[in-house]
Amino acid sequence: MQEKAEEIAQWMLSEVKEKGILKQEDVVSHIKEHYGAQYLYVNDLGHTSIDKEVKKIYKKLHKGRIAWDRDGFFWAWT
Repeated sequence: MQEKAEEIAQWMLSEVKEKGILKQEDVVSHIKEHYGAQYLYVNDLGHTSIDKEVKKIYKKLHKGRIAWDRDGFFWAWT
């Protein structure tokens, strides 16, 4: 699972590098299609969210250069 989590996090970083923005709904769709629901969960607000290990690896990869916009449900360069 660790290897796939790293692969997903790398993909997320690549998407932001390429497009400048990454919407949560796009990440969820990509994960469902390519990796399966085991990398997703439903949070306390009822939204589908990305596995915490994936997000932890993603944060390490971008080193604080990408920020989460909680109102827009996307990541973008800071």
